[in-house]
Amino acid sequence: MNSLHPISLQLLDWFHLFGHFLMLSMLSIGGAVSTLPEMHRFLVVQQDWLTESQFNASIAIAQASPGPNVLFIALMGWNIGLNAGSMLLGFTGVFLTMFGILLPSATLTYLASSWLHSYRHLPLVRAFKQGMAPIVVALLLSTGWIMASPEHTMSDWPLWITTAVSAVVIWKTRLPILWLLGAGALLGWFGAY
Repeated sequence: MNSLHPISLQLLDWFHLFGHFLMLSMLSIGGAVSTLPEMHRFLVVQQDWLTESQFNASIAIAQASPGPNVLFIALMGWNIGLNAGSMLLGFTGVFLTMFGILLPSATLTYLASSWLHSYRHLPLVRAFKQGMAPIVVALLLSTGWIMASPEHTMSDWPLWITTAVSAVVIWKTRLPILWLLGAGALLGWFGAY
């Protein structure tokens, strides 16, 4: 990760961090990644607990690592703790952010899944599932916009073209995404961006 961004956190700030991730858990329809715009607003813009580069690096490292994609939240908590001054606080940040994002959604999923399975034939349940699809798509599009916007302008046209081409290739072909990630890594290696 990048260099530290020294911050001072009081006990109330840690409760605020935990409470915010509890709330985000209930909004994470489509996965935790769908709440990235709100995480960015809260952690980078409003609280200034993370820098832009720490926020983006947390996501990039977690997505490139094996395991669940929710690990970016642990890295954000880790960076907040390190920015607050120690590895112990880093572990505190990991615990609070991960427990906050996982507890409500896991509990709700556990309780609701058997009910939804039992009543899956009802029109109301089917309508709910169909109505959630555009919300998930919109949340993921806003996530992409936040990830691309802060550091990149329209003068970065090679990046925008590569993004558009990648989106079309993913949409229209069955080419594994790993090939596109590899191509992007090669372009970056040769200084295309």
